[in-house]
Amino acid sequence: MPPSRSLAALIGLMTLGVALTACEDNAAGQVVARNGDKVVETVSNPPNHGCHRFPEGVTHVNNHTQSNLLLYTTPNCTVPPGGQSIYLDMGGADEVVRGMGLWRSFSIAPGG
Repeated sequence: MPPSRSLAALIGLMTLGVALTACEDNAAGQVVARNGDKVVETVSNPPNHGCHRFPEGVTHVNNHTQSNLLLYTTPNCTVPPGGQSIYLDMGGADEVVRGMGLWRSFSIAPGG
């Protein structure tokens, strides 16, 4: 006996719900980090929580996600004494300011 349409629809909705729930923990899109003209890393769908460390310091960050980012000069997403993090809007790009240091990590901005 073939499965009923309502059973097939229920299974389809459950599958979609699981997929959408899994995506909530990630920012949709890509973060592209460069050092000069060299691409250091491209991060697809970065996690919404926690800190992402670049493999080396970067001079440029392009935010192609649907979330806002915070950029840090430390490898652990902390602000050093007398320093600051930089807020980068979705779809935005930022270049390191001379004397500030290279970007070493990023996180998704709260509410972003």
